[in-house]
Amino acid sequence: MKTQLQYSDHNSDSIHHGWVAIDEYIQDAVLVAFDDCHKIYLAMDEKEAAFFREHYDTVVESDSVEMLDHLSDWWDGSCPLRFVSAVWHNENDPNAGFVSLISQCATPFGEDEEEDEDDDEGEE
Repeated sequence: MKTQLQYSDHNSDSIHHGWVAIDEYIQDAVLVAFDDCHKIYLAMDEKEAAFFREHYDTVVESDSVEMLDHLSDWWDGSCPLRFVSAVWHNENDPNAGFVSLISQCATPFGEDEEEDEDDDEGEE
């Protein structure tokens, strides 16, 4: 199992890049959890998994394919403030254990590339 720093860098403000990251991270996830509104988490170690088992009603522990299916359904059915984060337990700094996979301000596939093209045109 990989550590938090062994995953590929990605742009969490791009929904497309976020889903690519989710495909990578979910291979090592212990479980996925959903708050039934907009918060979706991948617990990446047993301590975080225990937290989600205790505090969340919607938790799936299975193989990566089934967890990804649930995560995708949650994403499609959640409110517009949705985001996906991977979480490792970090005793010294709990916030340092969070990795944003898809941020709340993420743009759909294509929109971020269009903005980049517009920026290039203004530079000439």
